[in-house]
Amino acid sequence: DCNYGCVEGPGKPDDWPIPPIPKISYPGEEEAIIAIRNIEKVDKLVFKGIKTTHLGYPLELAMMHWPWGAGMFATSLGPDDACFVAGANWVKNSGLMCVWGSPCAVQKEIIEASKVDECAFGIVGRLIWHFVHHTPVHLFGGGPRWGY
Repeated sequence: DCNYGCVEGPGKPDDWPIPPIPKISYPGEEEAIIAIRNIEKVDKLVFKGIKTTHLGYPLELAMMHWPWGAGMFATSLGPDDACFVAGANWVKNSGLMCVWGSPCAVQKEIIEASKVDECAFGIVGRLIWHFVHHTPVHLFGGGPRWGY
């Protein structure tokens, strides 16, 4: 859905297949990674006849879900002020504001500068964001514990 960033279903948003996800870059990038991995798996299953992973496990598609990092966002409140919320989800008023003020403004600048560097194919940005998007263990969220 283009308005809510979700997959709607019957009932309340808590019951939908994918509850509303914040429409900020990180969750979109995470959902894209899931979609890309699924396309690669479909290619192996349908066109190459590969049915298992390199370790012998059945090759299965990952379900789309609430990305583990979707509940973290820094909101700018001016050039020298911001707030950072972590642990938010689709439940109203969830999450905890854990950094605010000028330290968060610096945090937001670092995030922005490293993302721009990654998009410009810079080594620092690519190294930082590679490990963000290739987190080997997901401790919360709806995804697989050991990555995609």
